[in-house]
Amino acid sequence: MSVGKPTLWQIQVSHYSEKARWALDYKGIDHVRRTPIPGTHIPIALWLTRGEGITFPVLQLGGRTIGDSTAIVAALEDLRPDPPLYPADPAQRARALELEDFFDEELGPYARLLAFHELIGDPEVFAELASRTVPPPLSKMKGLTGAYARALTSLRYGAQRDEAAAEAREKVLAALDRLEAELAASGGEYLAGERFGVADLTAAALFYPVVGPVEGPLPPDAPVPAAIEAFREGISDRPGFVWVEEMFRRHRTPRSAAVPSIGR
Repeated sequence: MSVGKPTLWQIQVSHYSEKARWALDYKGIDHVRRTPIPGTHIPIALWLTRGEGITFPVLQLGGRTIGDSTAIVAALEDLRPDPPLYPADPAQRARALELEDFFDEELGPYARLLAFHELIGDPEVFAELASRTVPPPLSKMKGLTGAYARALTSLRYGAQRDEAAAEAREKVLAALDRLEAELAASGGEYLAGERFGVADLTAAALFYPVVGPVEGPLPPDAPVPAAIEAFREGISDRPGFVWVEEMFRRHRTPRSAAVPSIGR
């Protein structure tokens, strides 16, 4: 790790990690990324945060260790206010932070669970995807990595349960309804104010497992379960779905320009 550089501890496929990566890249902050094997991130997060957090992302910044993507965005806003992610107007800022909290709590966990549920139902695709997120030589052991990924997501999130997946679908669709209602209420292209900000970044990042934008953290040739493809097809013409794609297209740093991950 380079001395003095912020270090982001992340899970490559995580949409909450994507939220933190996007904030770092949007603000042009040079940083290092650490990507341990999924599952080992829990004890690492506990160690980094001295028992306060069990998951990633975690950001080491100027002698501080910051868990939770919302706290990370706030710290980055303090560190580098320009370009801003928080609106200057107090009312718009309050609206942006309320929407950030809504999508963090009412979209993020359910988008993740739904994606993992459909991956568990397609073991070959899950094995292929999992093999791309672990270091060699594990990346060559698709059967092992796939079995590990299915076990981890079942134990950690209960993602194998059909009833949990049904609730997740309802929650994702409700979040899409809320996104479209908020965009209509704002009367503009962004959720709070006249420019891209924390509410837009959060909603777009946390919808990425559902929408699958080409600028997202997964390579364009990453395998996708047929059930996720079908779910996307059913909502792909909705204004909120198109808006998520547009936010990535306009405001996400291209993959080739992103800081390379290390420790993988």
